[in-house]
Amino acid sequence: MSLMLTETPSIGLVVCLGVGMVFVGLICIIAICYLLGAIIRVFEKNKPQPQEKSVQAASSASAPAVIENRQEFIAAVSAALAEELGKDVSAIRIKSIKKL
Repeated sequence: MSLMLTETPSIGLVVCLGVGMVFVGLICIIAICYLLGAIIRVFEKNKPQPQEKSVQAASSASAPAVIENRQEFIAAVSAALAEELGKDVSAIRIKSIKKL
């Protein structure tokens, strides 16, 4: 004689198992992301960083940032703002640009 279960599981049990599996999956994804981030940080730390004089001079607080192609930079910023705001580029006037 074989034992067969013909009883169907309750709806509450099915819902709880489904929600539980989703949260377990999300927790696993978060753990994998943290693990990969830690691995990447270890490899980035061991990688030699190139030392450039221009980057160091631009990053110092006492020296102001110098933009070589200022007109091209302002044109790119105004085009991006016009696209984001949904306006024409000629309707945008940039008075000043400051480094944050």
